[in-house]
Amino acid sequence: MFVLTKRSLTGTIYFKCLSDVRLSEMSVTLDIRLKRANKVYHEGEVVAGVILLVCKEALQHHGISLSMEGLVNLQLSSKSVGVFEAFYNSVKPIQLISSNIEVAKAGKIPGGKTEIPFEFPLNTKGNKVLYETYHGVFVNIQYTLRCDMKRSLLAKDLSRNCEFIVHCQPQKAKVVPTPVKFTITPDTLQNIRERSLLPKFLVRGHLDATNCVVSQPLTGEVVVENSDVPIKSIELQLVRVETCGCAEGYARDATEIQNIQIAEGDVCHGLPIPIYMVFPRLFTCPTLETTNFKVEFEVNVVLVLHDDHLITENFPLKLCRI
Repeated sequence: MFVLTKRSLTGTIYFKCLSDVRLSEMSVTLDIRLKRANKVYHEGEVVAGVILLVCKEALQHHGISLSMEGLVNLQLSSKSVGVFEAFYNSVKPIQLISSNIEVAKAGKIPGGKTEIPFEFPLNTKGNKVLYETYHGVFVNIQYTLRCDMKRSLLAKDLSRNCEFIVHCQPQKAKVVPTPVKFTITPDTLQNIRERSLLPKFLVRGHLDATNCVVSQPLTGEVVVENSDVPIKSIELQLVRVETCGCAEGYARDATEIQNIQIAEGDVCHGLPIPIYMVFPRLFTCPTLETTNFKVEFEVNVVLVLHDDHLITENFPLKLCRI
């Protein structure tokens, strides 16, 4: 494909191939590098790094800007769309932080590798709070840096996004673990229609704590005392419970984060089986409750019998950061 570039006095028309323009664009690399390798910051700290430009030849530009943004995006599950139609009109993405700086004025970048340092204070305006980074299904809390380089008409503008992680301030009060013991038998189960048809079994265990530190594992143990039928599997299921809405109503949805098998097959009766689950980064955060949304967590101890019948014991968790 060609574009007209020049007409001579003799009437001869010269053309320039667009592939040359694309080749020039491909030879320019724009990147954002943060000083901290883990990209984790707290409110009040300075997000610092460099904008990295690599080009083979000198590059003309019309200004380089850098913006920081923190947003909470909410959405409803498909089952709730018809129920809370007003939700879409009343709740927009919640802006936690937004700022912009000019990194370089219009000019020329020399060929080779160029690093432009930057610093961004991570401070909110007014009484806003920086919630911890969280990637959920219906609630998403994300912080990003975006670099934009404006160029001439024939050259495409360049942009680059970089996500960084915000951790909430550590909790000052000490977390006192409260062990929770549990016993699972046919009599303790709920939502059972024909209880008499269930085989007899007795499972005991405990969780070391249900008020957990998000950076430390969930621990405990489970013991199969007896069972009339073979057990196929014992699993540990971590669940997020996301609630979002407005004055017109709230939608509450529970989705699985991860499922860990802690025992396979018909385990020996009376044998303690350790419970050990690490809370995954980004997909969990300290338990959060605000006007428009909530993020809570639960854990299920699941017994799978030989006929694939599921028996579940549920425990609400409260996560915090220290």
